[in-house]
Amino acid sequence: MQRILLKVAAALGLLCLAPALASADWQPTRPIKMICPFPAGGGTDQIARIVAKGLSERLGQQVVVENRGGANGGLGAQEVMRAEPDGYTIGAISDSPMTVNPWMYEKLAYKPLQDFIPVARINHFPSYLVANPTTGLKTVADLIKLAKEKPGTLNYSSGGVGNFSHLGLAVLAVKTGINIVHVPYRGVGPATTAVLAGDVQLMYNNVATALPHVEAHKLNGLAVGGEHRLPALANVPTVAETVPGFDVTPWVGLFVPAKTPKDIVARLSKETEALLKEPEVVKIFEANQIRAAYLDSEPFAAQIKKETDNWGPVIKTLGIKAD
Repeated sequence: MQRILLKVAAALGLLCLAPALASADWQPTRPIKMICPFPAGGGTDQIARIVAKGLSERLGQQVVVENRGGANGGLGAQEVMRAEPDGYTIGAISDSPMTVNPWMYEKLAYKPLQDFIPVARINHFPSYLVANPTTGLKTVADLIKLAKEKPGTLNYSSGGVGNFSHLGLAVLAVKTGINIVHVPYRGVGPATTAVLAGDVQLMYNNVATALPHVEAHKLNGLAVGGEHRLPALANVPTVAETVPGFDVTPWVGLFVPAKTPKDIVARLSKETEALLKEPEVVKIFEANQIRAAYLDSEPFAAQIKKETDNWGPVIKTLGIKAD
C-alpha cells in the first residue's frame, strides 16, 4: 500500500509540474521594440517589418519597428546592446554591422559576439548590380570597359561605408583593377533614390529593392551577385561569370543584448523559424527574390565568427576605414 501511495504521490507531483514545464516558454506581456539600424526603405528595413508582423501575431504582442540609422548600422546596434536584456528590445541587424564594422572602426563601441546574443539568421539577400539607363551599360563587361577607358568618371551609391552595397562594388573594383568612385548615403533607400535620379551611375543593391525599378525600365540590371543565377532571373548572369570568385551576399538576423535569458532567446528563435514557413511570408519572399535562410542561435554565432575572420584581410586590402 505504501508503495502504491508513493507512486500516486509521484504521479501527482509530475502533474503539478506539467503546467510549470508548459509555461517555461517566455510569453511577453507588453509591446516589443524591434530596432532596425538603417533608414526605412532598404532591405534590412523590409525584413524587419515582415518579421515584426509575423512575431506580433505569434507572440500575441505588437512588435514595433524603430529605425535608428548611422555608422553603418552601428548606432542602432548600440541601442540594442544598451537595452535591458528582457526580450522587449530586439534588433533586426544585417551582416556588415556585425562582421565588417569590427575591422573598419578603430574604437568600435560594441563587440558583436560579446555584447549580443545572435537569436536567429532570417534570410539571404540576393544582390543585383544595376546602372542608370543614361550610362548605356548593359553588362559587367561594359562596366569594366568603360571604367578602364574613363577611370574615375563612374560613381556608385551605397547605404554607407562598409555596407554590402559599398563592399560589392569595392571588391569588384579591386578584382578588375578599375577606378570607380564611392558615394555613401545613409541607408540603401536613399542610395537607391540617388541612382534612380542619375546622381550616381551605379549601385550594388539587393534584388528585392532593385528589381521593381529594373522591371519598370528605370534601371538597367547588369548581373546578380551570388555564386549562381537566380531561378526567377535565369537570363540574368552572375557577376562571377565575368569576374570569377566574386560573391558578396548579405543577410539579416535577430539579435538581443547579452545576458538575455535562454528561454527568451529560444522562444524568439523558434517563432522566427516558424514564421519563415508561413504561406504569406513564403509568398512575400518569393515575390521579392528573398531567400529564407534560418539558422538557430549557436550555428548563427559560429557563422558570424567565421565571416568576421574572413572579412579582416579583405577590408585591410581594400583600405576601407570608417569616417
